[in-house]
Amino acid sequence: MPDPKLQGLLTDIGVEELGHLEMIGTLVYQLTRNLSHEDIKKAGFDAYFVDHTTGVYPSSAAGVPFTAAYLQSKGDVITDLHENMAAEQKARTTYDNILRLVDDPDVCDVIKFLRQREVVHYQRFGEGLRIATDKLNEKNFYAFNPAFDKCNK
Repeated sequence: MPDPKLQGLLTDIGVEELGHLEMIGTLVYQLTRNLSHEDIKKAGFDAYFVDHTTGVYPSSAAGVPFTAAYLQSKGDVITDLHENMAAEQKARTTYDNILRLVDDPDVCDVIKFLRQREVVHYQRFGEGLRIATDKLNEKNFYAFNPAFDKCNK
């Protein structure tokens, strides 16, 4: 990141996102730690149980394991901030979908909190995008800067 404010913003959000993973992992653990084998089968959780028992293993709702391929980065400040904003909206939508399916008030409270933080992160990334755009526009950095095009040399 070309600006200390943007560096701080990304660090703050990144640290909080790691906390979100911990919260979700804890929630899953609390919901599954006392399941009987019959409960596991009835919930359709048996295939997961065979591989992971009730351990927290990061995967999508479809069972696809987490991979670094989910982390999108081009190394271009403007592009990456737009991608971050999109990721926050995708997370918010996921939380919206969970809230449509869950009626446990303790789970709902956690998911509502996380959903609100995704909204805040989206806003913060938007703030970062404005900072980056203003700073880079001062130097005409991304405005089709011919200095970066080999064809113009």
